[in-house]
Amino acid sequence: MLRPEEIGKSCCGDSHQSANRDKNNEKDNERSTKESEPKRMGGAWLLVLACVAAVSSEAASWLGGPPWLVAGLAVAAVSASGFGTYRKGLVAIRYGNLNINALMSIAVTGAMIIGQWPEAAMVMVLFTLAEFIEAKSLQRARDAIAKLMTLSPDTAVVQQADGAWIERNARDVELGAIVRVKPGERIALDGNIVSGQSTVNQAPITGESLPVEKTTGDTVFAGTINETGAFEFRVTAAAGDTTLARIIRAVDGAQGAKAPTQRFVDRFARIYTPVVFCVALAVALVPPLAFGGVWLTWIYRALVLLVIACPCALVISTPVTIVSGLAAAARHGILVKGGAFLERGRRLRWIALDKTGTITHGKPVQTEYQRLDPQLDETRVRALAASLASRSDHPVSRAIAEAADKASVPRIAVDRFEAVPGRGVRGVIDARPYWLGNHRMMEEIGCCSVDVERRVDVLERAGKTVVMLAGDEGLLGLFAVADTVKDSSRGAIARLHRLGVRTAMLSGDNPHTAQAIAKKVGIDRAEGGLLPEDKLRVIEEIAASGVQVGMVGDGINDAPALARADVGFAMGAMGADAAIETADVALMDDDLRKIPAFIRLSRATHGILTQNIAIALVVKGVFLGLTLAGLGSMWMAVFADAGASLIVVGNGLRLLRKRFD
Repeated sequence: MLRPEEIGKSCCGDSHQSANRDKNNEKDNERSTKESEPKRMGGAWLLVLACVAAVSSEAASWLGGPPWLVAGLAVAAVSASGFGTYRKGLVAIRYGNLNINALMSIAVTGAMIIGQWPEAAMVMVLFTLAEFIEAKSLQRARDAIAKLMTLSPDTAVVQQADGAWIERNARDVELGAIVRVKPGERIALDGNIVSGQSTVNQAPITGESLPVEKTTGDTVFAGTINETGAFEFRVTAAAGDTTLARIIRAVDGAQGAKAPTQRFVDRFARIYTPVVFCVALAVALVPPLAFGGVWLTWIYRALVLLVIACPCALVISTPVTIVSGLAAAARHGILVKGGAFLERGRRLRWIALDKTGTITHGKPVQTEYQRLDPQLDETRVRALAASLASRSDHPVSRAIAEAADKASVPRIAVDRFEAVPGRGVRGVIDARPYWLGNHRMMEEIGCCSVDVERRVDVLERAGKTVVMLAGDEGLLGLFAVADTVKDSSRGAIARLHRLGVRTAMLSGDNPHTAQAIAKKVGIDRAEGGLLPEDKLRVIEEIAASGVQVGMVGDGINDAPALARADVGFAMGAMGADAAIETADVALMDDDLRKIPAFIRLSRATHGILTQNIAIALVVKGVFLGLTLAGLGSMWMAVFADAGASLIVVGNGLRLLRKRFD
């Protein structure tokens, strides 16, 4: 499996590395993936078996089963799930570092020594389960970086000095080389068009909702898709320096910068465990040596003290609550990739959102029609436009044709149809010429007027794309096409504001569109015309103000910002694979109202975590006092420990019964 540092080297290193070396690296990575997969699957099955054994041990104990069965099942559970914990715990103890693994090893061993077999098994299994969820989340995030590499093709068709065209490895293409791209192909490198025209789908890089018209002098990006025409471009960036390569580096760097927060229990254990051991040792030695106490009496009290101080309830309180919170989130259609992200959600004070596919549907539709020639019947105007539009595969034309279909507008035969790149289409209907195109086309055929330009400006400022129909008699109709806002977006933004969370929209579309959509849904801040590194910059600006920020997106272009945000949210149904894998939370039905639900769940989880830790510590404190006063006993210690564990487990499971809509 590719590690982030390996991806940075393979994608962003020397552009003159040999093709053979690249192939060898790919084979090594594939082999590593195949070898690690069985290990992960084997670990998962062992954990499942450990869970079954632990539950069976608990059931056998409650039903009064034979002690050998209870103990045997518990030992099997601990053996299947706790080997790694014991190994790391022993290493930590050896070097004098009482970390969480050492804490768990001591707690489980102590529970087994005093015969608390079911408790020992459940503590180890729940701890291992929490560690497994966290490790799997980190692995999936690394896999997302590797998936970015597949966006850019490995080869490009390059012009040679003698004018011939040959296919070469993209890494070997020099700056200034001329590359040819056919319709339907992905662009291999960044560059500027030197001949030809086309429309290019730039959604993987800029997130723009509509394909962009490209002609001589325009910039194209590696990883984007050429849709309609063939063109040639001059390479302006080597394979390791393309916009896509910078996205990969940004994701890599943001993932590395987002260090996991250290768990409270782990920090607390560094003080709690040594203090408890020192106190127990003092209880066993000081009274007999200094005050003539009875050795057996004070050793017994020290042992009781160690049993009471066993941090099982404290350790189990966190994983039980976190797993319950993760399960509750899943029931609400929210996939959270680890307890750290669930805990972090309560601190969010800003949520930044992509526009296309997140706030809007990501599919253009006709939103407005205006008849400009009162002498023509409205149905006739729409029929002329729909007949021309249905012959084109441009998204704007498809939106006009689909609107006509819904209104049962008839079609008319079109002769001498022709697409005009960057402008629109034209054809002959009933022996008369007609044009369906943008503002530029209408200006070129001399059909614009001051009134029409005013109407176009108003619509464009509202975030709409304007197409006009013209005949030899002048302008006949005007059509506005736009991406539509999801019904859930307004409600989601309002709920976030009620939770005290401010909102920002970061879009690759033009600033007019961004401002218009933001105003419709009530977003606090909107910025348009952003590339992936620009979105990352805005996230870093917000974070630099000292607040926690979340990012919501659905495309590859959102991946750097998703990775850098304190919590990244991806659209799970329609989002790109890399966005889903890079994000910390996936909304499985693409409903933005899940985000305020997640924040409420995070706050509820934190509240229960605080309660559980307090319960565990208060119970321990009470019984520690009783023991030092000579009122404690071994059975009381076991009762206190087991009772506290049951209380925190039951309290943690309350999350499964609560709703957060």
